[in-house]
Amino acid sequence: MTRKSYTLFIASNDSGGVRRVRVPLYMVQLLLALALVGGITVSAALGSYSRMLWKVTNYNALRREQTSLKKQYQDLQTQVTNTNQQLNSLQSLASEVAMAYGITRFRKTPFAITDASQGSESGYEQSVAEFNYLATNPSHVAAATPNFRLISAPQLSNLAGMPSLWPVVGEITGRFGERLDPFSGEGEFHAGVDIASHLGDPVRATADGVVSIVDRRAGYGRLVVIDHSFGVATWYGHLRQFNTIIGAQVKRGDVIGYEGASGHATGPHVHYEVRVNNTPVNPWRYLRSAPAGPVTGD
Repeated sequence: MTRKSYTLFIASNDSGGVRRVRVPLYMVQLLLALALVGGITVSAALGSYSRMLWKVTNYNALRREQTSLKKQYQDLQTQVTNTNQQLNSLQSLASEVAMAYGITRFRKTPFAITDASQGSESGYEQSVAEFNYLATNPSHVAAATPNFRLISAPQLSNLAGMPSLWPVVGEITGRFGERLDPFSGEGEFHAGVDIASHLGDPVRATADGVVSIVDRRAGYGRLVVIDHSFGVATWYGHLRQFNTIIGAQVKRGDVIGYEGASGHATGPHVHYEVRVNNTPVNPWRYLRSAPAGPVTGD
């Protein structure tokens, strides 16, 4: 059985000779198959390359959009931060002006208004509490009123519940108001004053009150908060060690902790805040012109 084949004639223009090339059928089929496979491969490669270019174009577009959205988000964050700083400044200024002129609404009173439906036992206990408060805090009761009351600045500073002492004897290293964050370098609202002396120095209560917080807080580190009634509270941050407990009744000058560098601090100091109705006000106007010396009887 003869195998099928194809004969190709190749003529030369120079010599005029003709060459005959015999190509078997299977070779033709093999060449066609290779050509078909090559065409499919090239088509697939071109399609894959086109899809890759399309994906790269979309990816670049998404990257540009992401960068733009990220910049817009950062701008919005900056605007929100600036707005919060301005709001804190305005709230602090409003409270400070009110306290400077002695005009304030005392939201907290020595004892809450009770319901007439309370039992005799609870009424008796509240009467005892009211009597004890009246006996131990006559100056507070004289200043309390449900409406606006005009109190001069000297009278405010003389009240036992008004924070007029220095919590620690030292140097003011951070003032109240807007400043640059020492860690990030960005603007922030500093809600108190930083007073630095020596690591482990005793930190004293600046007025009579009741300890409401003894805990670690983000940024503040070890924090003590004293409630002085009438919406006035003082905050003592970055302590090294506590020397009080929640619910303790402290007097002006009592040691409530020791100076440290816990929390968001660059060195040993006390972060001291005065808050009126939970709004930070400038503590400087309450501090006496000279730091208080050691208090006897601790």
